[in-house]
Amino acid sequence: MGKLDGKVAIVTASAGAGIGQAILRRFAAEGAKVVVTDAHERRTMEVYQDLKSKGYECIGVPCDVRNWEQVQNLVNKTIEAFGKVDILVNNAGINRIAKLQDVTDEIWDLVLGVNLRGTFYCSKAVLPHMLKQKWGRIISISSAEIFIGSPMGEVPYATAKAGIVGFSRCLAREVIREGITVNVIAPGFIPNPFLERIYGKEGIRAMEEAMPMGKGGKPEDIAAAATFLASDEAYYITGCIICVSGGLAFW
Repeated sequence: MGKLDGKVAIVTASAGAGIGQAILRRFAAEGAKVVVTDAHERRTMEVYQDLKSKGYECIGVPCDVRNWEQVQNLVNKTIEAFGKVDILVNNAGINRIAKLQDVTDEIWDLVLGVNLRGTFYCSKAVLPHMLKQKWGRIISISSAEIFIGSPMGEVPYATAKAGIVGFSRCLAREVIREGITVNVIAPGFIPNPFLERIYGKEGIRAMEEAMPMGKGGKPEDIAAAATFLASDEAYYITGCIICVSGGLAFW
């Protein structure tokens, strides 16, 4: 028996090498039927085919979370395949490094569009189905950076991630008596290939050494927290931020 037997889960940006795919694979291992979705179609279908070959129940649906029609299609395809949606993980995110004076409208709109509007669109799309069945779990990925700030030029990113917290707490109050919980995970430094492209190997090494534990976390650490919040065990937890940061937010 897995913790998520019989549940249906959508995890956005779950085809990349990092947090989203780790959550998706953990959910599948715990018995959930999962929806692989990512803005990159080829990557989406590769992960879908890999999971399917391992015997997991899944579908693959490419989706740009900034596009309302694509988000609606994602949820419709999920309902067609599995008849319901129980769990949504708003993991899709993007960052562009630029000091505030260099932040263009394009950078601002891109970062807030993927991180914050994507969270809004996906949550709005699944909510009618969760309300109908009187059960649901919405989990959104923020960042420990909202507590500590950053000198590296990440104002749009931190703004979007802080917005996710406000969004989630208000939504949690809206649906608190409908069997639906809404929570946030705030990861600390989780090295992955995407971050290495932004900061370089030396930058990654320096950030790991600066962590309170002297090392970064793993995508599987975030997947473990998400699995708990998605399970029946967490039924009495809503409107909360779970900081999985190795002590970073309290340093």
